[in-house]
Amino acid sequence: MALLQLDELTRRFSGLVAVDHVSLQVEEGEVRAVIGPNGAGKSTLFNLITGMMKPSQGSISFAGKDIAGLSASRICHRGIARTFQLTALFPQMTARENVRLAAQAREHKRWQFCGGSGVFSAAGRRADTALERLGLSAVAHQPAGLLSHGDQRLLEIAMALSQEPRLLLLDEPTQGLSVEETGQTVEVLSGLLAEGNMSVLLVEHDMEVVFRLAQRITVLHRGAVIADGLLDEVRQDAGVQTAYLGGLT
Repeated sequence: MALLQLDELTRRFSGLVAVDHVSLQVEEGEVRAVIGPNGAGKSTLFNLITGMMKPSQGSISFAGKDIAGLSASRICHRGIARTFQLTALFPQMTARENVRLAAQAREHKRWQFCGGSGVFSAAGRRADTALERLGLSAVAHQPAGLLSHGDQRLLEIAMALSQEPRLLLLDEPTQGLSVEETGQTVEVLSGLLAEGNMSVLLVEHDMEVVFRLAQRITVLHRGAVIADGLLDEVRQDAGVQTAYLGGLT
């Protein structure tokens, strides 16, 4: 059984079909990329999976249970975490405080922002672990707003990892990064994914990043799936090369 299973998932906005009968699955431990031009429906797809939007039609199954229409917080508690195209941080708080708050969001209990609670202490430990895994321990006590753009992107991934998700959704993790920052981010992510204990759904425009990180690719166009398969299969698809990869072979 796939960890994530989408069947005929559809989202309409009046006369616009943003996601058009999309079916795909993510296996346990798999890294799958979703590619397509602006307006292809990629971010809407992420919003549907994470409960930020409700589907007009179709089903979303996670770990064998239907999650379509659940709130974003309940889906987080089920074990799905995500990042966003535009970095969402508390700039005046330290990097560690940002990650610790994200770790606490996974808890089912109510908690207070105080050092005496067990939830708070456990969240701090998860925050430290996530920062270390992303190579951010040295900047843990710096305000998030003063970090480089590359480190801010990594910090948001650390925030998602601190929730200990079974499935991680990465929305354009290298957007706005320089060539050097992109290379550093890919190196960090490659090491993270090499551990083999995480399932990832990745949206990314940079095809070199996609080919470096993903095992399978789903191609969207105008909300619908036009290709799906292993990297070489998608790379050799003439329509995909023309429309999305610029003839890359």
